[in-house]
Amino acid sequence: MRKSGVLLPVASLPSNYGIGCFSKEAYRFVDRLKEAGQSFWQILPLGPTSYGDSPYQSFSTFAGNPYFIDPEDLIERGWITRRECDGYDFGSDEESVDYGKIYQNRFKLLRTAWQNSGIASQPDFRKFVKENSYWLEDYSLYMAVKDSFDSVCWVEWDEDIKTRKPEALKKYNKKFARQKEFYQFQQYLFRCQWERLKSYANQKGIRIIGDIPIYVAFDSADAWANPELFQFDEGCNPVAVAGCPPDAFSATGQLWGNPLYDWEYHRRTGFAWWIKRLASCYRLYDVVRIDHFRAFDEYYSIPAGAKTAEHGVWKAGPGYELFAAMKEKLGEKEIIAEDLGFLTPSVIELVKKSGYPGMKVLQFAFDSREESDYLPHNYDRNCVVYTGTHDNDTVLGWYEELESTDRAFCDRYLNLANCDQQELHWEFIRAVLASVADLAVVPIQDYLGLGSEARINTPSTLGKNWKWRMGKDCFTGELALRMRNMTGLYGRLPRES
Repeated sequence: MRKSGVLLPVASLPSNYGIGCFSKEAYRFVDRLKEAGQSFWQILPLGPTSYGDSPYQSFSTFAGNPYFIDPEDLIERGWITRRECDGYDFGSDEESVDYGKIYQNRFKLLRTAWQNSGIASQPDFRKFVKENSYWLEDYSLYMAVKDSFDSVCWVEWDEDIKTRKPEALKKYNKKFARQKEFYQFQQYLFRCQWERLKSYANQKGIRIIGDIPIYVAFDSADAWANPELFQFDEGCNPVAVAGCPPDAFSATGQLWGNPLYDWEYHRRTGFAWWIKRLASCYRLYDVVRIDHFRAFDEYYSIPAGAKTAEHGVWKAGPGYELFAAMKEKLGEKEIIAEDLGFLTPSVIELVKKSGYPGMKVLQFAFDSREESDYLPHNYDRNCVVYTGTHDNDTVLGWYEELESTDRAFCDRYLNLANCDQQELHWEFIRAVLASVADLAVVPIQDYLGLGSEARINTPSTLGKNWKWRMGKDCFTGELALRMRNMTGLYGRLPRES
């Protein structure tokens, strides 16, 4: 059945506390999606962000971002007062996240709430800690030890705890038992609040599309606690790291720096860690988009220590074996394969064999020099089409920067020559909704008709990314009605609507 959805990171929601969270504004957003006849809310990874604030570089692939915990809930529980909450400076710009102020003050607020909570005696908390011990024990100890070493990466810790000597683990677990509880408290609150919000969305007919990076961060509990999963040397240093080769967007490629998997080890264990990871995802999301799907076929391996991504080599990934194991253990699950970029025949065959829908991005379609798979008339039904993603400019920002020949082609294809400039973004939206793709997803910035000031991320840059937030009164009832009408026009309304 044809459906549509909206892409908006949780961090980009409006709220009174400097960053989007699981607050009343999130529930209002769900209500608006319902009014607008949408079926999906797509978000970005929910993990705790590290330096650079990217949701694709997280301290844990299993944990949730404590920034998303709603302070209002803590006030209602009586763990902090409103006066205490309002006393923290989370930033004054309602349309941009000040991560420095969030980092400095959010944990202070949470620590006060934890100290007042008496959480250790609560059965639900103890049950949560026990059920999630397979990752929460390592994560909470990792964060506690990291704090004690001034937040440096784990490879710079003392050798005994860096290499997880049994006596060191025993010593640090005892020493930091209270600090561990603080991090477990955060995860408990995150999970409670998120599950409540997701349940509300599902009851409204809105399903959640989650997003997981294929790789984990080197500076993470995953890498510290499970070095055998990765291509590390005896000193726990990567022998090679992840990235992308040079292309039209980057002359030296993209050097991500994430550790690469030891796929032979994963095969020998029946992909047990991956199955745990995906099972955890399906407790959080209804559908999972896997970023950089092509690396399951072949991944780009860059020698550790390289300054650019120019001298990497392609190596074989696990292929369909991983998904066969996943289907056997977890059953058929809904996955969106991020298969953007240059695709070899073997990648195309892997996506086809998996049966998962791939992605189409309208902004990639208008290269006047060649026929493109991203042009709507070339789609098949089993795909998800976007006007743009979190890594793209908004459609208006992108259109402004188009080369003249590409813009002329775009104008002809979408019949934009006589289009009112105030309505331009709606013609791009119309193109994806009218396409044969089973699912069409549009970033909220495109529905709002915003320019480059609302861009979420510019790959291979630092300093200005992941900050944009939607204004409190932007998603109006009038806009929801217009979205609903266009969604209905192209047969994408939910059946009950």
